[in-house]
Amino acid sequence: MSGRTAPPERDPGLQPERTRLAWRRTTLSGTVAAVLGVKTTLHGGPTAAGIVACALCCGLWLAFLLLAHRRIRALTLAQAPAPLTARHAVLAALCPVATAVCAAALVV
Repeated sequence: MSGRTAPPERDPGLQPERTRLAWRRTTLSGTVAAVLGVKTTLHGGPTAAGIVACALCCGLWLAFLLLAHRRIRALTLAQAPAPLTARHAVLAALCPVATAVCAAALVV
C-alpha cells in the first residue's frame, strides 16, 4: 500500500440539482433582459427599429426558455440524463448572448 486513500465518492444527486439551478438562473436573467428591452422600446414612443429589436429579443428569450425547460425536465426525470446535443449547446450559448446584444442595441 502506498498510503493513499481513495477520494470519497461524489453524490450524483447534487450535480443535476446544481445544473437545474444554473438553467433557472440563466432563464431568469434572460427574462429580465427581455422585459427591460420591452420597457425600453415602449418608453418614449416605439420606433420601427426598436420594435424589430424587441421582437427579436423576445423570440430569442422564448427559444432559450423552451430549451431550458426541456433540459430541466430531462435532468429531473432521468437518472442519468443524455448529454446536450451540439445543436442544443450552440443554441443555449447563442440565445442569451444574442438577447443581450438586442437588449444593448435597444438601450444605445
